[in-house]
Amino acid sequence: MEVKAVSRYVRMSPRKIRRVADLIKGEPVDRALGILQLTQKAACKALYKTLKSAASNAIASEGTAKLKVENLFVKDIQIDGGPTWKRIRPVGMGRAYMIRKRTAHISISLIEKKPKVVEPVAVKKTRRPSGTESPSVRS
Repeated sequence: MEVKAVSRYVRMSPRKIRRVADLIKGEPVDRALGILQLTQKAACKALYKTLKSAASNAIASEGTAKLKVENLFVKDIQIDGGPTWKRIRPVGMGRAYMIRKRTAHISISLIEKKPKVVEPVAVKKTRRPSGTESPSVRS
């Protein structure tokens, strides 16, 4: 099962968001949310909001009886460029410089992975016959 959430027209450069998005690719959702809370970048706020929305979408579609948040992983994050706002900054001698205010579209998809159950390996205890000493003890 794959669930998706999209944030559009985020007022931040896609390049800045991609730097933070690489930190949480492939991580479990609860760990990814923790990483975003502790990372001090402005892009974390937008990614946190989108990731939380994707997790809520997954729970709403399947229900809490069938789906656990601990089993959700970040499958893919796409950061695409949105429309660029163009502004003019006047400079000396009658010229004008272009200011580009970039926007981004964030798309996060989650996938459910079942946890692997690892059975403990039985360890055989070996007993030494009585009366023998350890090889490291010498008289």
